[in-house]
Amino acid sequence: MAAVRLCAPIFVLLALTGCAGDNYVPKEEPSFYRSLAQPGAKLDDAAAASMISGYRANNGLPAVTLDPELTRMAQGQAEVMAQRDKLDHAAGKPFNVRLKAAGYNAKTAAENIGAGYHTLAEAFSGWRDSPPHRANMLLKDATRLGIAAVYTPKSKYKVYWAMVIAQPDDRKN
Repeated sequence: MAAVRLCAPIFVLLALTGCAGDNYVPKEEPSFYRSLAQPGAKLDDAAAASMISGYRANNGLPAVTLDPELTRMAQGQAEVMAQRDKLDHAAGKPFNVRLKAAGYNAKTAAENIGAGYHTLAEAFSGWRDSPPHRANMLLKDATRLGIAAVYTPKSKYKVYWAMVIAQPDDRKN
């Protein structure tokens, strides 16, 4: 019984402090849970890089940083798939052709695509749970990343995704 009496004042104090401030503003929903299946929604690519880097770190691999060229490639692929309403690595041109056309010098690179994932968390989970996509996110020496999501209201998928991960080859010019 003594423990109940000691806890009661603490409970009352906590309850009162929770109601005391009229200035309380609830925290915004984390960007990785924000639906991209709506007009004007923007992917938080920094959150994506952080999420993928954390996953890589948990698997003993180096972090990735956002790369503007890889982001442009991912954006282009997501847009082409959205325009054609077709999930396909070669919807525009094959990945290796696009990588070369962009002039990106990579020792190794890989691409993940997806459709129908409305949030970054869903896309990440889908890729993590698919062995080939997981292997791409865990590309051994990768240090650069580009990621994009494109909303397309007339598609049954609503959102198309593309992610490019690479190990740059700094020896090439």
